[in-house]
Amino acid sequence: MRLMSFTVAGRPSFGAAIGDGVVDLGRRLGGRAASLKAFLAAGPALMAEARAIARPETVDHKLAALRFLPVIPDPGKIVCVGLNYRDHVAEAAGRDVTEKPVIFARFAESQTGHLEPLVKPRASDKLDYEGEMAVIIGTAGRHISEAAALGHVAGYACYNEGSVRDWQRHTHQYTPGKNFAATGGFGPWMVTADEIPDPTRLTLTTRLNGEVVQKSGTDLMIFPIPEVIAYVSTFTPLAPGDVILTGTPGGVGSRRTPPVWLKAGDTVEVEISGIGTLVNTVAAEA
Repeated sequence: MRLMSFTVAGRPSFGAAIGDGVVDLGRRLGGRAASLKAFLAAGPALMAEARAIARPETVDHKLAALRFLPVIPDPGKIVCVGLNYRDHVAEAAGRDVTEKPVIFARFAESQTGHLEPLVKPRASDKLDYEGEMAVIIGTAGRHISEAAALGHVAGYACYNEGSVRDWQRHTHQYTPGKNFAATGGFGPWMVTADEIPDPTRLTLTTRLNGEVVQKSGTDLMIFPIPEVIAYVSTFTPLAPGDVILTGTPGGVGSRRTPPVWLKAGDTVEVEISGIGTLVNTVAAEA
């Protein structure tokens, strides 16, 4: 299934995207889950019920009539992996492959949905794109083994982990540059894990104004998804709706000659085979 969060007529809900429409699971499940995060936490019985409901003949709304929210608008945690593709490590001058994953965090308020603008902040002209694959946790766990890790995954989605580079580099801590409002595009939906049995066999492509600027296979991650889940779950419990961002490949704007920074009017697309395409325009902060 393709599960998404949205608002319709000002009402937030979640549902299953089918063709050019969506089945409103928030309404059809009788309010038993207030959000996609709560739906994932409810467990397999409610998921099975949703699968039975989500059919072409039960579509409630056209996608064109909705406003897309971030796939998980209210994650308890957004855990990000930095420098997780060798070509990105190579282009980041002075950086080496580390023994353990480089981990930092985003806040939920930094996210925005599909077809919503990424906001270039007033404080900087150095907003950069980072196409990534997001992993959404479905089953809670702590000290998860690599062998069991994929069993804790609810699904996968596209993410543009927009980075304000000068603020990211104020110190050796990334947090300020990764958390400006509406710089993290997340969408349009998550594809459930049963439809992606091997997440290492996908292709990630980022386009800026129609031009390919990043392209890589997800098999080229330095720290594969099971290893990342095992590592993260050792220091913090993972819960349904938590999001893990798996890193960006080479080709980011800051490492081009001359650098390429996002500006108002740009369009950025992050496409992952088997998942879909996240589209965001860029707008200047009011």
